[in-house]
Amino acid sequence: MLKTRVITAVVLLAVLLPITLFAPVGAFGALIAFVVVFAAWEWARLLKMGGAGPVVYALIAALALVSSTYLGVAPKGLFQMAVIFWVLAGPFALLRKPVLSAGAWRIFLLFAGIVVFVACWHALVAARTIGVAFVLSLLLVVWLADIGAYFAGKAFGRHKLALSISPGKTWEGAIGGWLAVMVIGSIAAATSIFAPTLFTAFVQQLGWIKALFALTVLVAFSVVGDLFESLLKRQAGVKDSSGLLPGHGGVLDRIDALLPVLPIALLVVG
Repeated sequence: MLKTRVITAVVLLAVLLPITLFAPVGAFGALIAFVVVFAAWEWARLLKMGGAGPVVYALIAALALVSSTYLGVAPKGLFQMAVIFWVLAGPFALLRKPVLSAGAWRIFLLFAGIVVFVACWHALVAARTIGVAFVLSLLLVVWLADIGAYFAGKAFGRHKLALSISPGKTWEGAIGGWLAVMVIGSIAAATSIFAPTLFTAFVQQLGWIKALFALTVLVAFSVVGDLFESLLKRQAGVKDSSGLLPGHGGVLDRIDALLPVLPIALLVVG
């Protein structure tokens, strides 16, 4: 398993890093489009669409993405709708735990998923347009929160964050992830390393106190995104969103925390 995980990681980095760092924005957008379409396919599978349903749903997501680009749909509107979903529906689902793959919830999530994935694509392309350092700093927020949560949880985890959804997550881990983002984000903003980054943009636009609060919101919603996908998987009776990435699960398993973070961050940056 470890060997498979390492090989997959190396292949992914070999593809993603050069395109992110050196390719034109158009090439980066094309790569992210593939990622988003596969994520949509997994979303439909977790909502228990049978037969060719997941493939059709992925094609609809691709069509919505292309249409939103060529028709000049304002990304800000998509970001706002995605944020409304994550702020209202995300926490509600985690607290009440309705059956997400049945009835009105499934219909709602199928429609909402299109908005969420198209908004994700536009947010990443907009971030890459600002600059390589900016898009990497945006990803770094989620990576730091995840890594900090893992090590803090291992060392100090005692109090479960969401036992019935994801038994491994603890409040101590979540706080550790938040601290990691606060420390690295503050250093990056104070030293203006690789500016413009998300951290420098937050401080310039909001000031230090509001910038740290904004980062706290991003960390909190990275947890919401992660737990929401965990709830989908638990109700679907699967460990991973798919087997597309051997040793790593599926695409959604890798981007779940990013889905709410991206639109919120881009709305704040403006």
